Amino acid sequence: MPKRKTGARKKAEKQKERQKELRSNERPLADEPCNSLFECHECRRKQKNRAACYFCNAINKLPQCAHCGKTKCMMKGGDCVIKHGGSYTTGMQMVGAICDHCEAFICHGRKCLAAHGCECPLFDAVCIECDRDVLSHGGRLFKCSFCINFICEDDQFEHQASCQKLESEDLKCQSCNKLGQYSCLRCKICFCDEHVRRKGFKYNKNDPIPCPKCGFKTKETKELSMSTRSYEFGRKAADDDDDDNGGYYSYNAGPAYVPKGATGPGLYTNNEDSEEDDEDYDPDDEDYSGSEEESD
Repeated sequence: MPKRKTGARKKAEKQKERQKELRSNERPLADEPCNSLFECHECRRKQKNRAACYFCNAINKLPQCAHCGKTKCMMKGGDCVIKHGGSYTTGMQMVGAICDHCEAFICHGRKCLAAHGCECPLFDAVCIECDRDVLSHGGRLFKCSFCINFICEDDQFEHQASCQKLESEDLKCQSCNKLGQYSCLRCKICFCDEHVRRKGFKYNKNDPIPCPKCGFKTKETKELSMSTRSYEFGRKAADDDDDDNGGYYSYNAGPAYVPKGATGPGLYTNNEDSEEDDEDYDPDDEDYSGSEEESD
C-alpha cells in the first residue's frame, strides 16, 4: 500500500505546480481578470468584466482590476499612486484608469497602470468567425484549442466543431500526391514529410515543425480528427440512407440514367410524347373518318 500524502506534502506539491505555471507565463484567456464573468446589479445580465454594463450602461459598483484581479486595495505592496494610509479602499476609490482595449477598470497600483495597457490579453482580440471585437458584443472571448485564434462566446462551440476541417477534398499534400503527414490547423492544409521543411531553415530536434506558409506549429495528422471538404450538390446531395434508389437519385440533381419505359421508386417517366399526342388530337377527325366508312 502506498503511503498517504500528508497535508504538508500536498501543500508543497501545489506550490511547486503553481511556481511552474508562473514561470511558463501561459495563462488561459478564460482565467484572465479582464475576461472574467461579471453580472450587472441592475439588469442581472452576465457578461465580460467591464467598467459599465454593455446592456444598460450601469457603472459597476464592485470593480475588479483587469490586471491583478483584486477588488480591495490593502496597500501591502506600497506602490499605490493615491496613498490611503492604513485604511482599505474598495469601489471607485480603488479605480485608477479604464483600459481602452478590454473596457475594464484598472486599480491605482503603479505596476498595473504601467503594464496593463501594453500587456492586455484582449489587445487585438477579434473573433475569427464573426469579426467582432470587444466593443461590438458583451460576451467573453476565448481561444480555439486547435488554431489558437480568438472566438467569441456565441461562436465558441460551433467553431471548435468545424475547426479540424481541411480546405481540400483529400488528405494529400498540396505540392505532390503523397499522403499528408503534417497538418496546419490555421491554413487547413496537409504537408508531406518533404514539403513541410523549408530549405535553408534550421529546425530544433524536439520542437514541432512550423508551417511553411504561416509559421504556425503543425501537428501530425494521425493525432487529429481531420475531415475533408465535401460538396452538397449533384449526386452527393442524395440521401445515402434511402435503400430504394441506392443514393443515386435526388429531386435536386435528377437521376443519373433512366432506361426508356423503366418504372420504380425514385424514377419518373417521360410523358412528353403522350402530351404531344393529346395536343394533336382533334375530335372532328373521328367524325370525318366515320362518315367515309359509312359511305363505303
